[in-house]
Amino acid sequence: MGACVMTNLSAFPAPVLPGLHNLLSRYAESMTWLARYMERIENLARLIEVTGTFVRPRNVCAGWDSLLQINADEARFFATHEQASKHEVVAFYITERDNPGSIAGMAEAVRENARALRPLISTEMWMHLNVFTKWVHELTPRDIRAGSLSGICTRLKQECQTHFGITEGTLYRDQAWLFYITGKHLERADQITRLLDIKYHTLLPPGADIGSDIDISQWTSVLRSAAAYHAFRRVLPSGMTPVNIVGFLLKNDGFPRSLSTSLRQVHSALGLLAGEYRLRHGSHILERVEELRVTLVEQTAEEIILRGLHEYMEWIQCQLRQIQEEITQAFWPATPPSPVSSAIQVQ
Repeated sequence: MGACVMTNLSAFPAPVLPGLHNLLSRYAESMTWLARYMERIENLARLIEVTGTFVRPRNVCAGWDSLLQINADEARFFATHEQASKHEVVAFYITERDNPGSIAGMAEAVRENARALRPLISTEMWMHLNVFTKWVHELTPRDIRAGSLSGICTRLKQECQTHFGITEGTLYRDQAWLFYITGKHLERADQITRLLDIKYHTLLPPGADIGSDIDISQWTSVLRSAAAYHAFRRVLPSGMTPVNIVGFLLKNDGFPRSLSTSLRQVHSALGLLAGEYRLRHGSHILERVEELRVTLVEQTAEEIILRGLHEYMEWIQCQLRQIQEEITQAFWPATPPSPVSSAIQVQ
């Protein structure tokens, strides 16, 4: 993660705002990915726990296989495993360090990013991440045997939530915070679209029309996978239909993990970086995020499904990848630092 040399903010005609400080581009990158990895660990732990609870005995492999599909890991998994059994998928996603998408692999990435961010993050964040990543590093396949899997997943979720709480309460509100928020909500947007894309087509009976009878327990698993069950039942206590569930997870502005909420948070953070902190190279990224928000507002959930939920989710995921790539190019491009200036900061 190399730093890039940019023009000093004080060179702009507009006066420098109080509290405006340079931020190393490598810090911006590490902050974004620290947030993304912690959000991804929590989401993966929840998916594993819910899959273990709701998968049907007569179709065990298909249930665990859906976890591979959501994370686009089929090729990597089947290169070293024969079948998607519970034991093998759980080990693949929790303890296999050769898998960079495992919780063990992501925890290592979290530790490295936290180490790079030591001058910026609070002591409380640093201490908690050290304890958490050490615990994950010490997990073995024996620790995740069937009887203790739920407890392991519960602790993983709680540790991630503790991290988010500590960060909320102790991280200084400057550019670093805005990059953290951007990473966290980009990851949430990506995960909710992946979940819906795979689970919707897995659970809807072949040839069934919108509004057909469905297996309530399986759709409950979709809501629980997104930590949305109680919020959904509070808003729509008798509306357990595919259309309502898709609409809630994509469009509900009151649910913190909906696609709509995540895009709003990304747009707000990037807007502050571009406006308050004069990081104007990100203005085109704001336009892309705004386009996504408009397409979401202008369609009902039923229209999205009728026109092709899979195609729309794929388009959203493609746009999210493009947003991450454009953020990378705008704020920490993969170019060697220039010796011309010592003012090193994000654009």
